[in-house]
Amino acid sequence: MSNEARTQGDDPYVAVQSTPEFQDLRRKFRGFVFPMTAFFLVWYFVYVLLSIFAPGFMGTKVFGNITIGLLFGLGQFVTTFAITFIYARWANREFDPAADALGARLDGDKEH
Repeated sequence: MSNEARTQGDDPYVAVQSTPEFQDLRRKFRGFVFPMTAFFLVWYFVYVLLSIFAPGFMGTKVFGNITIGLLFGLGQFVTTFAITFIYARWANREFDPAADALGARLDGDKEH
């Protein structure tokens, strides 16, 4: 850890928060999670609002007794699983290696 990070105090966890590596990790996390959360919330509220204000549209039968509303509702589950899968792949590829490296560096500094 750099000397400037050490001057932040004796707590190594507080000191690591000021490092460029931690800030980059935080930026990467927010850059992925915030847009994905916004997308899901918009999609969810569109579903809810259509259910409230457009019941005729949501009740439109697509085939048999399957309606647009039912397909949208099932789409919520599919979207949730897809976002979880996408996040897990992204975290394993991009985020976790950087977080592990930073954690290992922090653990190494605690021994000194």
